[in-house]
Amino acid sequence: MTVLPRNARWAVADTATLTGRTLAHWARRPGEVLVGLLFPVLLLLMFGYLFGGAMAVPGGADYREFLLPGMVAMTMLFGVETTYTAVAVDTARGVTDRFRSLPMSRAAVVTGRALADLLHAAAALAVVLGCGVLVGWQPHRGPLRALAAVALLLLLRFAMIWLGVYLALLLRRPETVAALQILVWPLGFASNAYVAPATMPGWLAAVAAWNPLSATVAAGRDLFGNPGWGADSWPAEHAVALAVA
Repeated sequence: MTVLPRNARWAVADTATLTGRTLAHWARRPGEVLVGLLFPVLLLLMFGYLFGGAMAVPGGADYREFLLPGMVAMTMLFGVETTYTAVAVDTARGVTDRFRSLPMSRAAVVTGRALADLLHAAAALAVVLGCGVLVGWQPHRGPLRALAAVALLLLLRFAMIWLGVYLALLLRRPETVAALQILVWPLGFASNAYVAPATMPGWLAAVAAWNPLSATVAAGRDLFGNPGWGADSWPAEHAVALAVA
């Protein structure tokens, strides 16, 4: 049996400890966690039932089947700004510096927070997928491809977490990091999650086609076997590879 080096064991143990710290904070604020889990469900129901009747999907497919992969990708964006702000607050208050002064893994200071956020994202993903099943959505290409789609979604969240952690440590001021929350919405809606890029102005269609979220959405629709826009652009034809990249 392979035994981890002592430093690696310390890093794993310290990461688990700081992950538990974040989870303990959330346990003391269950209302905040519940709102974070249910907000994507509200959007799914709103888009699926209020706006779905006005949306035409190629081939006459059900809009809710089309919508779900886009909505779960959006779920991977929503709430990630909370991580940005928490890291910035810890930095501004000196908590991060105090952790780094202790005999513990320096990487664990941010890895613990990132892992806790990923666990929260996995719970939110499970809630939205469960709600999708209740409103008529289902994967059509088998459990292995569905698991691959889920892995891509979590990979997107993990990438966004680390981008946010870097920016939070760079900017340091919580009020400055709060401005990053505004950027989540253009990134989410300037994509193929709800409408076809072909219906957008030329420059915006190019932005939407190469949006990292669009790649994950298109890959998810392909892996779940759900209807898409049927675009023949390079990003659409290589969605899985682009999502991983």
